[in-house]
Parts: sequence; C-alpha cells; structure tokens
Amino acid sequence: MEPVITVGLDGSPESLAAAHWAADEAGRRKATLRLLHAWPLLAPEPTNAPSETDQNYWAKRIVRNARAELQARHPGLSVVGDLVAEDAQDALLQAASESEMIVLGSRGLTPVESYFLGDISMPVVARAERPVVLVRAEKREGGPPPIPGTPGAVVVALKLHGPCDNLLEFAFGTAAMRGTPLRVIHGQALPVHAYTPWGVDHDVTDEIAQDAHKQLSQALRPWREKFSGVEVVDVVRLDSPAKAVVRDAEGAGLLIVGRRKHRRPLAPRLGSVAEAAIHHARCPVAVVPHD
Repeated sequence: MEPVITVGLDGSPESLAAAHWAADEAGRRKATLRLLHAWPLLAPEPTNAPSETDQNYWAKRIVRNARAELQARHPGLSVVGDLVAEDAQDALLQAASESEMIVLGSRGLTPVESYFLGDISMPVVARAERPVVLVRAEKREGGPPPIPGTPGAVVVALKLHGPCDNLLEFAFGTAAMRGTPLRVIHGQALPVHAYTPWGVDHDVTDEIAQDAHKQLSQALRPWREKFSGVEVVDVVRLDSPAKAVVRDAEGAGLLIVGRRKHRRPLAPRLGSVAEAAIHHARCPVAVVPHD
C-alpha cells in the first residue's frame, strides 16, 4: 500500500506553505499527498446545490485551489482532497494513525503566537502516533509567506538515556532520501561540581565531553552501518540541551526532535527541547514519537 502524507489546510498562507513542503516530501518518499480540511459545520455530502448556496463552497475551494497549485508544480504526484465534518484536532489525530506523517503550517516564533487552527497543532504534536512536521513560513513585506525550501543538513537532537530507535530511523532515513548530511546534536548541562570560583574546571568538562562522545558514538554505530551512505556529524555541546539544539539548527533544512510516547501522568506532554524547537527554530521541525 502506498504511504500517505497528510497536510492540514485552513486556507491560510502558512498552511499552503506547509502543503508545498509536504508535496516535496511526498515526492521524495513516493507517497500520496492528502489535503485535509476539517470543520464540524461542513454540510452532509453529496450536495448538488449551486456554488452561491453550497454551504461547503469555501471549504471545497481551499482544497481545490491548493490541489491545482501543487499538481502544477508536481505533475506526477498523487494528490487527494479530503473534507471532514469533524473537529480539526480529532480529524488530524485520526489521520496521523493512517499516515506516514502529518504536516501543519505554523505562525510566529513565540509561544503566545498562534499555530495552525489556533491551539490545534500542539495537542496533535503531543498525541499523534506518527511524526508531526511544523513548517514555518516567514512573512515578507507586501506579499504572502515564501514557500520554505529544503537547503542545509538534517539536524536531530539526541538524548543518551533510553531507547530512541524511531527517532534515529526517521532522521537517518530522511537524510538518506535528501542526500544531505545528518548532524546529530547532544546537549548536556554542566553539573554543579564542574564550576569553580574562577570559572569551570576544564578537567571535569573534558571528562564529561569525552564520556558523552563515547556514548553518542555507541548509539549511532548501528545506524551508521545501516545507512552507510549518509554523512554523519556528531556534536556534543556542554550547554542547555534546548539552547544547543536551537542554535545548531540555524541554516538546517529540517530539525528533528523526539517525544516520549509514555510520560509520567503529571509530566508535560512535550519535553523542553521539543518545546524550544517548536517555538524558536526557523526551519521546519519534525516531532517524532518514540518509546
């Protein structure tokens, strides 16, 4: 069965930019692109009413125009439109269970600014069974947001505690398909005993860095063997993991971060690194659920 990439459309320039990114990705992955527009007030189908009285006219137009624009740019790509009379969050979560990934447009660089369909994207990111990609479209004076391209390396944020096979498989597979280097970033804050009254104890920091490099090398070894054609650069930053990842993602084509599927009942659904990436990274961000 051919894989499917689903993109959420709400009629905004940002969601159209996300659709273009998703079309490029679907072409690389030889997948069908599904354009999903969900709204609880959609009228039951079928309707043969003229356009001036068709309650679904604008919803149909959003999907139809996007599909025409994408197929003009990707003539060989399979693109299907889907109008769903459901709450957008529920529809996207259902689509995630049926898709290789979900792609959403995002606005703004701060937590107080909205994302696709207001507060919809964050619950989808936190609960989806498959990767969710947030595509930012930078605004330009006097025009719509430009369509994001895919220059630069693929960057993945990696912790060294617990399994992360889903995250690394997605990262290595994506870099292989794009033919770009994979940059693996591990950030590690310094412990209290590394600090001295005159700064930091370099013997301690050197030991911490060497140990982290050793663990990182061990974690990456089987994936380097499996994806021998991917150029891999592994980096250890003795800094806040969130700050390190956002800083190293400058100029990247895609930043990939993980999300634990199973977290403690009162713990936040997203970790600090994923939160920082979503709100501050300028490139597209993929949030990958893993054990």
